[in-house]
Amino acid sequence: MRRPDGELEEEKVFKDPVHRYIHVRDELIWDLIGTKEFQRLRRIRQLGTTYVTFHGAEHTRFNHSLGVYEIMRRMVENLEKKGKWDADERLVCLASALLHDVGHGPFSHSFEKIFHMDHEKWTREIILGDTEINSVLRRMDDDFPLKVADVIAKTYDNKLLVSLISSQIDADRMDYLLRDAFYTGVSYGQFDMERILRVMRADEDQAVFKHSGMHAVEDYIMSRYQMYWQVYFHPVTRSAEVILSKILHRAKELLAQDYAFKLTPHHFLSMFNGKVTLRDYLKMDESVILFYFQEWEEEEDSILKDLCSRFMHRHLFKYVECDPSKQMVIWQELRDLYQKIGLDPDYYLVIDSSSDLPYDFYRAGEKDERVPIHLLMPDGKLRELSRESDLVESISGKKRTDHKLYYPKDLLMDQTEFPEEKQRIMALLVNQEG
Repeated sequence: MRRPDGELEEEKVFKDPVHRYIHVRDELIWDLIGTKEFQRLRRIRQLGTTYVTFHGAEHTRFNHSLGVYEIMRRMVENLEKKGKWDADERLVCLASALLHDVGHGPFSHSFEKIFHMDHEKWTREIILGDTEINSVLRRMDDDFPLKVADVIAKTYDNKLLVSLISSQIDADRMDYLLRDAFYTGVSYGQFDMERILRVMRADEDQAVFKHSGMHAVEDYIMSRYQMYWQVYFHPVTRSAEVILSKILHRAKELLAQDYAFKLTPHHFLSMFNGKVTLRDYLKMDESVILFYFQEWEEEEDSILKDLCSRFMHRHLFKYVECDPSKQMVIWQELRDLYQKIGLDPDYYLVIDSSSDLPYDFYRAGEKDERVPIHLLMPDGKLRELSRESDLVESISGKKRTDHKLYYPKDLLMDQTEFPEEKQRIMALLVNQEG
């Protein structure tokens, strides 16, 4: 039963391993969760290919989106108690938190890079398009979907609201750090979220934090730093991403050559030709991708067949450290040797780079400019976090980049053909780090 004020007659509760319970009392939120576009997130993993490295990382965008909603619900509740929140904005905020990732494709960021897509753009398309989500949002009023889409686009007038969902310390990051740490079984992502929520205060354009809670914020920053390098950028996960990318590039290349697939990639056709409709996009999830990969293990094309088998059965590429800016001569020799032994270097010799900037100051006009975290001092003034924290100051503005060279060691160790060339390749690879 539902009440005239938009609240459910009885609160709905989801059991959650990270937040214990997720509470839903608004009809709007409950109906959004039930839409087919939101339910699609059950079929998209939160961490893409990370499950091949950390076997517990099977959680989904559905789990995470509910978690972000719950953190946001608690943030809003706390700010309402302090008299620092406009009640009319409450449902805009909660709906935006719930829907912030609804535009993710299968294997998330890997998929985006391969097809040059932006999940935030697709999120806005789903919110504003001919979807069940749009129909539910329009029950509030005709402008409500646009308000939610503007929050996702970071163009909404209420900058405080935007900062709660997208900033250097927001509901999204808080949930994915805690959730990803839980499901991967690591301790790096743990921090005192309860303390952070207690010391959070509303400023005009962003959330700020009482100076007395600085150490909890420091812990959060360092947790994020560790999670990126120990989990998100793990080299084995990146090996799986490299193979995933190469499979789709190979399928696209074969399609352009009019190759006769045993199983035509119907679901990919619009993506390969750059004419993706919203309907096409919403049909894509990880079960579809894995179905094709399994079927393509039987294809005649040796590269597509081999790469799909590697991905499906976790027969991944090995890796060495490398610095592409200093080793171009070695890189060219490796490519020439690959050609001699019949291995296509475009598919079997891959440099992958990862980089992260754990915390930064505001740098006006620069790409990906970041609004800093501010502390509320005892005298009522605001002070940027790194000016008070030696720990945060030590990593501020420092971008760390890591390069790995991936290759199929098993094929190179097979000495039945081209033994001299293969020995030379392995010698060059072993010496890459130096």
